[in-house]
Order: sequence, then C-alpha cells, then structure tokens
Amino acid sequence: MDIRALMKQAQQMQKKMAAVQEELAAKEITAEVAGGQVVVTMNGKHQVTGLVIKPEVVDPDDVEFLADMVQSAVNEAARKVDEMVESEMGSVTGGMNIPGMPGF
Repeated sequence: MDIRALMKQAQQMQKKMAAVQEELAAKEITAEVAGGQVVVTMNGKHQVTGLVIKPEVVDPDDVEFLADMVQSAVNEAARKVDEMVESEMGSVTGGMNIPGMPGF
C-alpha cells in the first residue's frame, strides 16, 4: 500500500467534497404544508430563503395553528435538504460513512 497514493486520493476526495458543498449551498428545496398554504424554501446550508403564507390561514384568534404549519414546513424542508446532502455527499464518498462530514 502506497501511502502517497492514499494521501493523493484523500486530497482529491476532499476537493470533490468542497465542490459538492458549494453546489449544495446554491441549490434550493421547497416544502409546503396544508395544500400550499405555507411554503418554505431552504438552501443546502439549511438557511430559509423564502416563506410564503397565504392570507386565508392567518387567523389572529388561532396563531398557534399558523405557527404549527410554519414549523412543519421548515422541518420538512430541513429533512429534504438532509436527504439531498446525504445523496450528493454519498456520491463523492462512495457511500462511506465519514464521521464529521456534513449529512452524516
């Protein structure tokens, strides 16, 4: 086993992973709840980049319901981003579970 070849391989994988992370940051995922009454858009860095709330779901007497819908939409978007990150990183690492890597 050639340690230099192994190190070179690790460096190449690291470069690929950095490129994929950059690509993921630019991608967006959308999640909606209640038939599209609340829609959240999130990028690959788990940052909310958009939030749409239809006026008909805003009820001043039931703010908790609206909060629950927003929370559900954000959680669903985060779950979808996690799936996207795991899939993209898995393609770079060959499915190896590397501790400390995003998405693992």
